[in-house]
Amino acid sequence: MRKTLRTKPLSNVEFALLQLISEEGELSGYMISRLVEERGYREWADIGDTSIYTGLEKLNKKGFVEFYVDTDKQGKGPLPKKFSLTDKGKEILKEEVMEALSATRERDRRFDIALAAIRFINPKDALQALEKRKSFLAGERERINTRFVQQGGSAHPKHVQILFKHPIILIGAELEFMDEIINTIKTSKETHHDRLKL
Repeated sequence: MRKTLRTKPLSNVEFALLQLISEEGELSGYMISRLVEERGYREWADIGDTSIYTGLEKLNKKGFVEFYVDTDKQGKGPLPKKFSLTDKGKEILKEEVMEALSATRERDRRFDIALAAIRFINPKDALQALEKRKSFLAGERERINTRFVQQGGSAHPKHVQILFKHPIILIGAELEFMDEIINTIKTSKETHHDRLKL
């Protein structure tokens, strides 16, 4: 069994920060805040300015990022810290992407963060993780449906039936979306250093 670097899971904020820093090479907190705003992360990943700086501190303490103070800054204000991923940080990012692509439920923000970082793993690994998630989701849909039937099925009041049907329908839509992603990866011929270029 593969040894993991995680002592406990990264928060969604920490996960997103690793992804953004890895993509750009190095970033200051201010630059991260701008990217979060530009890409709409505030809406779908629930990341605010305070959580960015707290997350950077946590990642630094865990040894996943390192920084230097940029003394070339012009103008007023404190000198910015520029953050980059350590080797340990690069490895944990790949682990988190594979885990989130493989086994998150529908309506999970972590999966969206993993999708944003999918190009940091090779296409073969991405497909393997996505196929695993498809199986996981299909199993979850079957589990919910079985529980619904075992507990009375259509004998339930309508509002209870709706509560069971809601996740079943959402998982079905998510499975369709998974097929679309998998097909996009399979038909994409543009790769860069064995990484996805989507």
